[in-house]
Amino acid sequence: MRILFSSTPQHGHLLPLLPLARAFRDRGDEVAVITSAGFGPLFDAERLTLLAVGPEIPVLLAEAARLAGVDDPTAPDPAVAAELFAGARIDLTAEEAVTAAREFRPDLVVAEATDYVGPLVAATLGVPYARLAFGPLIPAQFTDVFDAVAERRYKERGLTVPAPSWYLDPCPEILRAPDWAAPQGRLPLRPEAHRGPDTPSGTADATPTGDGSRPKVLLSFGTHFATPEALRPVIDALAGHADLVVTLGLTGAAADFGDGLDHVEFIAFTPLAEILDGIDVVVTHGGAGTTMGTLSRGVPLVVVPQGADQFLQAGAVAGSRTGVAVMPPAKAESVAEAVTEVLGNAEYRDNARRAAQQIGAMPSPGEVADQLAAAVG
Repeated sequence: MRILFSSTPQHGHLLPLLPLARAFRDRGDEVAVITSAGFGPLFDAERLTLLAVGPEIPVLLAEAARLAGVDDPTAPDPAVAAELFAGARIDLTAEEAVTAAREFRPDLVVAEATDYVGPLVAATLGVPYARLAFGPLIPAQFTDVFDAVAERRYKERGLTVPAPSWYLDPCPEILRAPDWAAPQGRLPLRPEAHRGPDTPSGTADATPTGDGSRPKVLLSFGTHFATPEALRPVIDALAGHADLVVTLGLTGAAADFGDGLDHVEFIAFTPLAEILDGIDVVVTHGGAGTTMGTLSRGVPLVVVPQGADQFLQAGAVAGSRTGVAVMPPAKAESVAEAVTEVLGNAEYRDNARRAAQQIGAMPSPGEVADQLAAAVG
């Protein structure tokens, strides 16, 4: 089969696609990914074909801000988000994407939850598509805004926004909202902590220190939010509570964080699966990939949301008591108190392990790839 994945050009959107893309690749299917050219090295390492189309995220953000009539594209604004995912990206990517897809001739399109280019390609070519979610179901009041913006772009091309044939759901039961209802075409899909191309998959619990020594805390604000301004106050507040491992994002350096931090272990961008062992608590911005990957290993969280869908993950973590959410305006001292609360109450780790058990019982990416292949025929 020929499987085409499509994603917004951001790590947080692309990385959750990799387990299923690898599964199709390992079946012997031909797999390609539509996103921007900057991700070429990532997909070369994964032995996946990149169909490089459209601009990188800074250009898309600037165009989204222009369309929404705002000055700051990084400010949390629903109008900018809708124009980013469903407006600017279609405007600046769709034609290239359709051309590349016609040459690839996919049997199935798999699009991440906020991608509207993949569904447009599927509608244009008349092939089925599956929507791959990141985590908890995004409420309709958000997706309806995106759909409304996309619908105008589709209509200009003589199309309507298609309903996915399958909704690939990585969210374990423990994280679901009380009013959750199964989306049409739902297929559960086991999420994984992001791993490198040569790292074995696995959902076994990460091993905490558990030896009477100081606890170990991973502080990770992903690839976009890991700024010294956001992290240094938290580092200082946590210094007396735990040993710290701090991720630097894509381009940061330890020197950016100032002096007096010899007690902190800074690490460059590293797959999450390779740094969770020995960690007692993960303090994170609440990106869906980090949240789901951490819980897949049974590690509790402190979530400090910065924007986007991170508030959805924060609410799910708090509601399930797999961790604590610290909502803005978040003070560093409040984050330290939340870490102390999680470390001192076994309920959080017990619930995180319950999440890991539920995740481990979900169909693997390989099983889902087989099921989709059988359905497409």
